[in-house]
Amino acid sequence: MGSAVAHRLFRAGYRVWISDDPAPAAPRRGMAFADAAFDGSAVLEGVTATLYRDQGRLSEALDARQGIPVFLGDPFAVLRFLGTEVMVDARMRKHAHPESQLDLAPFTVGLGPNFEAGVTTTVVIETQWGDDLGKVLTSGRTKELAGEPRDYGGHARDRFIYAPVAGVFLTTRRIAGRVEAEEVVAFIDGRELKAPLAGILRGLVHDRVTVQQGAKVVEVDPRGDPSKVLGIGERPRRIAEGVLEAVDLGLKFG
Repeated sequence: MGSAVAHRLFRAGYRVWISDDPAPAAPRRGMAFADAAFDGSAVLEGVTATLYRDQGRLSEALDARQGIPVFLGDPFAVLRFLGTEVMVDARMRKHAHPESQLDLAPFTVGLGPNFEAGVTTTVVIETQWGDDLGKVLTSGRTKELAGEPRDYGGHARDRFIYAPVAGVFLTTRRIAGRVEAEEVVAFIDGRELKAPLAGILRGLVHDRVTVQQGAKVVEVDPRGDPSKVLGIGERPRRIAEGVLEAVDLGLKFG
């Protein structure tokens, strides 16, 4: 979600930077900028995100607009240092109750369950599938977390592998790679993780990243179409459009 939002705002002409964990455990790396944290840069639909470890260089990178800088340090220090006007919380912490972020920037946007406009952030964006997906809410809360994952080829939650234990995720496989049912695709703490069905890898946590028990670490797409697992997906794109609408209006009218 955060990558889609950053991509859309950058394309709209905003000076955008991304804050992320030092070793993000994001599975859908083909649809995000997450690999910049490991490889130094990542490209998503024609936009390059580049890793920076020195907050002093961020201003230069933002002014140059050659791409989107990614910073893995303390985001709150950078918010103050840059005088950031807008902050978007795109962590999608499904079960957490967000703290108030109204004092972190003049205009704040919350994505996902449990955000409340005017209480946790200035506005919130609906992220649940349906007619309201991407809707900007200036009052009230987003919908409660509900429902199963989307059905692809007759498979929903059974498309995923969840970490059976906490530990270091080990794999030699790649996003969009073909797998067969019951094929070993990764290990955690010596335990084999086998593909639940045949298809291509839509989600795969980066090799040697520490994951928590119960985290989604592998996702198989039975449709077998690489275009469905690379690039910005429909849901993140609609949410990103909602964020752009909110930011445009928020900065225009204060």
